[in-house]
Amino acid sequence: MKRGLGAFERFLSLWVALAIGAGVLLGTAAPQAFQAIAALEWARVNLVVAVLIWLMIYPMMLKVRPACLREVGRRPKGLILTLVVNWLVKPFTMAALGILFFEHLFAGLVPSEDAQQYIAGMILLGVAPCTAMVFVWSQLTEGDAGYTLVQVSVNDLVMVFAFAPIAGVLLGVTSIAVPWDTLLSSVVIFVVIPLLAGILTQRRCTPEQIEGLAQRLKPTSIAGLLLTVVLLFGFQAETLIDQPARVALIAVPLLLQSYGIFALSYLAARGLKLPFEIAAPAALIGTSNFFELAVAVAISLFGLASGAALATVVGVLIEVPVMLTLVAFANRTRGWFPAQQGG
Repeated sequence: MKRGLGAFERFLSLWVALAIGAGVLLGTAAPQAFQAIAALEWARVNLVVAVLIWLMIYPMMLKVRPACLREVGRRPKGLILTLVVNWLVKPFTMAALGILFFEHLFAGLVPSEDAQQYIAGMILLGVAPCTAMVFVWSQLTEGDAGYTLVQVSVNDLVMVFAFAPIAGVLLGVTSIAVPWDTLLSSVVIFVVIPLLAGILTQRRCTPEQIEGLAQRLKPTSIAGLLLTVVLLFGFQAETLIDQPARVALIAVPLLLQSYGIFALSYLAARGLKLPFEIAAPAALIGTSNFFELAVAVAISLFGLASGAALATVVGVLIEVPVMLTLVAFANRTRGWFPAQQGG
C-alpha cells in the first residue's frame, strides 16, 4: 500500500474488522437510529453512504488528467478485458454457482422456493458490475486514475443496454423494469460530480498543491471507508443476527464468485502483459458489484422480504472485506506486471 499513514494503514484489515463489529453492535443496540439513516436516500442511493464514498473517490479524481483519457484508445486491452469479464463471463458464472449450490450442494438445507430466490438475487449481483467503490479499490492499489475512469464509464454505458436483457434471460423473466433513477443518479453522484470537482481543483491548484492535498486527504479517505463499513453492517445487523445460517450459505457461492472472477481477470491481465496500474483496477472492477442497483431490482421483482433481496444484501455485506483482501494481494504481487510505460 501507499506510504504516509504508517501503522494506521498497515493495520487497515484490523480496523475494518473492528468497524464490522461496531456496525453489528450499534445496529443491534440502536436499530431506530440506523433505520433513520437508511431512510435518507434518493433514488435508492443512501445519501450518507454516498457522501462517505464521495470523500473516498475525490482524492483519486484529483489524479485524472482529461488529456490522458485519449490514451486509452491506444491501450485498449485493459478495457476489453473488463468488458469481456463483466458481460460475457461474470453473469453466467454467478448463475452457474447459484444453481450448483442451491439446487445441488445445499439442496437439503433450504426449501426449494427459497433456493430459487437466492439464485435470483445472486444473478442480479452478477449482472451489476460496480460503479462507485471501484474508484476506492483502484486508489488503494495506486491504479491509473484516468484509465479506471474510462473503464467505469464504458461499463456504465454497456449496463444501460445489457443489464435488463442478460438478467431477463438468466432469470427467465420476460421484462425487467430497470430502476433508471438509481442507475443514472449513481453515475452522477459517483462519477460525474467527483470528476468535475477534481478537474476544478486541478485548474485552481499547482501540481505540487494537488499532491499535497491528496496526501492530506488520505486519512479522510480511510475514515470514510471505515464509516461506510460501520453503516453497511449496522443497516443489516438484524439480518445477521436473525438469519446467520442463511447468510452464511449465501455467502459461500458469492465468495467463490468474487475470488474466482478476480483470479481469472488478474491472470488474464498478466498474460496480456498489462501494466499493474491498469491490471489491478481491471480485475477489481470485475469482482466488485453495483449493489444499489441489484438490491433495487430484487425488491421490485420479488419484494422487500424476499430471498432474492436477502441474497443481494449478503453481497453488500461481503463486498468490503473481500475487496480489501484482494487489494492487499494485488499490492503484494505488483512485481508480476510490467511498469506503466511498458503497457
